Amino acid sequence: MMIHKHSDIHPDARLGENVSIGPFTSIAGDVTIGEGTWIGPNVTIMDGTRIGKNCKIFPGAVIGAIPQDLKFEGEETTVEIGDNNTIREFVTINRGTKAAWKTVIGNHNLLMAYVHVAHDCEIGDHCILVNNASLAGEVKVYDWAILAGGALVHQFVHVGSHVMVGGAGKVRKDVPPYVKADRDPLSYMGVNSVGLRRRGFTNEKIREIQDIYRTLYLKGYTVSQALEVIENEFTQTPERDEILNFIRNSERGIIRSGV
Repeated sequence: MMIHKHSDIHPDARLGENVSIGPFTSIAGDVTIGEGTWIGPNVTIMDGTRIGKNCKIFPGAVIGAIPQDLKFEGEETTVEIGDNNTIREFVTINRGTKAAWKTVIGNHNLLMAYVHVAHDCEIGDHCILVNNASLAGEVKVYDWAILAGGALVHQFVHVGSHVMVGGAGKVRKDVPPYVKADRDPLSYMGVNSVGLRRRGFTNEKIREIQDIYRTLYLKGYTVSQALEVIENEFTQTPERDEILNFIRNSERGIIRSGV
């Protein structure tokens, strides 16, 4: 381990092999950090934080602070961060409340400078949150989603897998999988075909997803009518079922069409 002499590491903190910690960084006692993780200078890691392997945490980040939630009563909760994440300058990640008991970030994510992740959020794998994106409490962001700079996500909202939310987007409703969302109010702007091709989706699969969303957004059906048509007229595939399940389980309702 490479621990700078001017860092403040509690003796009870559990550090894996080859952890690097820069000067003026503070790490509390109820903290676990996996092997190979690099933590820069002036980072604050507070009680209840669990960090995986090979992460990079840049100066000014604060991880594991208590929630900014007036209902929080001091319960023992955690922040759980997976492997191979990059957390850039001045990111803030709060631990959970008794709503879910933990804030969770998966693997291979990039949280750019000044991102905020509030209590009880859940971020999947391979997500990108661009500078100043902010998640309110109990938000769920699924795998491969991208939130562009300054995106603001309302509490309890779900952002589906492979979604692209435009810069400064105000995300008040759930955003179903595979789509682009932009404008104000935030609206469906088509399928995220560029992102899907980059991740290996075939043209045939992308056309299938586009046809599903044309049925949902462009043919004049209500949402419930469209879901019935999609289930009855489209071949069952993992993508079709993911879209159907996401929309049927939406509690806040989904974004409307902007095309």
